[in-house]
Amino acid sequence: MGMGFNDYEEAKLPALDEFVKEGKTAAAAAALPVSRTREKRWLKQKHGSKRAEVLTADELLAKKQEQGLEVFQQKILDMRGPQARILSNLENLNAEMEAKDNQMPMPELQHNVRLIVDMAESDILKIDNQLRMERRNVVNLQKEKEKLQKEAARQKGQLEVMESIAKMVKQVEDDKLSGSLTLESLLRTFSDLKDRFSEDYKLFNISSIACSFAIPQLIRVFQGWEPLQNPLHGLAVMSSWRDILLGDQPFDYSDDMGAASPYTHLIGEVILPAVRIAGTNSWQARDPETMLRFVESWEKLLPPVILQSILEHVIMPKLSAAVDSWDPRRETVPIHVWIHPWLPLLGQRLEALYHNIRYKLGNVLHAWHASDASAYAILSPWKGVFDAASWENLIVRFIVPKLMSALQDFQINPRNQKLDQFKWVMTWASVIPIQHVVNMLEIGFFSKWQQVLYHWLCTDPNFNEVMQWYMGWKGLFPPDLLANERIRVLFNAALDMMKQASEGIELVQAGSRENGSYAQVTERRQFEASQTAGYSSHMHTPSSSSGYPGDGNLTNPEMSLKELVEAYAVEQGLVFIPKVGRSHNGLPVYGFGNTSICIDSVKAVIYAQGLDGWEVVSLSQLLQLQHTSRHHC
Repeated sequence: MGMGFNDYEEAKLPALDEFVKEGKTAAAAAALPVSRTREKRWLKQKHGSKRAEVLTADELLAKKQEQGLEVFQQKILDMRGPQARILSNLENLNAEMEAKDNQMPMPELQHNVRLIVDMAESDILKIDNQLRMERRNVVNLQKEKEKLQKEAARQKGQLEVMESIAKMVKQVEDDKLSGSLTLESLLRTFSDLKDRFSEDYKLFNISSIACSFAIPQLIRVFQGWEPLQNPLHGLAVMSSWRDILLGDQPFDYSDDMGAASPYTHLIGEVILPAVRIAGTNSWQARDPETMLRFVESWEKLLPPVILQSILEHVIMPKLSAAVDSWDPRRETVPIHVWIHPWLPLLGQRLEALYHNIRYKLGNVLHAWHASDASAYAILSPWKGVFDAASWENLIVRFIVPKLMSALQDFQINPRNQKLDQFKWVMTWASVIPIQHVVNMLEIGFFSKWQQVLYHWLCTDPNFNEVMQWYMGWKGLFPPDLLANERIRVLFNAALDMMKQASEGIELVQAGSRENGSYAQVTERRQFEASQTAGYSSHMHTPSSSSGYPGDGNLTNPEMSLKELVEAYAVEQGLVFIPKVGRSHNGLPVYGFGNTSICIDSVKAVIYAQGLDGWEVVSLSQLLQLQHTSRHHC
């Protein structure tokens, strides 16, 4: 009644309006008491809204897990209103705003209830989180307990092992003090320890203890031992101790003897002193077999540091002293006999001796003659030992000039052929660099050999005999020389002459000026004039006793290209000499005054070395090049 004083009309609530729209009579609505109406409004939500869901603590936690949220206490600070709000989740963040928009009754009460629900939910999540943490702690503590139990059991077992090892070592020490300790019992005790406690044997370095007991026993075993006379003594015993002290572990490659393994220390104390004494006092470097037999017998048992010590401090000093006192003129045993057996073991260390060896060989080879085969026996084993440059230098300085001189004295006579000088050269062909062999043969052999063949073919010979003679000479050449391109060209040139003679074609001597590509016609006339002017004295014309068919018909045979160039050099007052050891594209190099030239007898061309390299020249150009070179000089 008080509310209706002064004709006051209360505003219609949205709930009543909706109630009327649903078909309920106004009278029924008016008949409701005011408190009953408010109660209905309190209990009812807006039409179509869902009823509040009631969840237990387990259902709440399950719901959170289904949503994929981590179950822990959340605190959210909402500062959008006049006062800061603390929320536990984001579900009811806009609840009050929605309540105001929907004009829900008693929003303060609903807020308080919602806050109480949130706080209860937060407490449930907090307690659940603590429970989870405690359960995890229980699991971790259980694992830690098991781990500690295992560690305790391991340490207990290790302690028992150590007590067993200490007991056995104490027994060995007591036997040593009482004098009853033997090498066999010591070996048996530590072998048993290694078999029973293999891991602890390595972990606690029991091999060092075994080594300390074994050294005095083994010193007595090897007392008075002569390693060079009896290298097999003690091999089996030391092999057994190697297995005990080293086992399947690799050798220690350290160069520090102080930090070496127990086995290396044992060898250094027992074996090395005897080897040093024997190597210093009784071993001679010229008799390598005794020391080699010892090294080969003990190589697998000697640690690398011990083996290197023997090689560097026992063997190398003796070899160096022996090389210093070596005189190749007096000694009958070649030096390679007692040096080369050490190549697999010493390798590059021997290079320190090679310079002295080459120097002494050079002193002897100054007086050597090509007919002396002993030089080949001394030098040939060093071909693969000396480096290529040093070997070539030695051969070119002392061997090639002597062989070249022998070829120049060599006479080719098809009727009565003597092959001594030729065999001397062929003996060395396998050890001389092939380019030098080819140069020697082209200068000292093929020039004369082709000339003899030319004269023979000019006398209407028996071609079967000529072919047999050709094949006989070719058979004297080793396969590596026959495979050389330059040698093949020289032999093919001889075949060309034989073919021309058999076909009745005008015969052209291999390398003669008839091929004519090296000079002009005027120069060809100049050569002919030179020939008629008396240069025939430069030809290698056989004497009447040479013995090949038709020698009586020879009056003025053709000169080869090389001989024509030589005659031209004499006419101009220039020196024409071969430069031994030099070649260009397989052709020997000659000195035409101050100019280096090559003569290709097959192609009949002359190559001269100028400022721009090698080039084909005529004789007039060659003479001009010589004058230019003399002017610069």
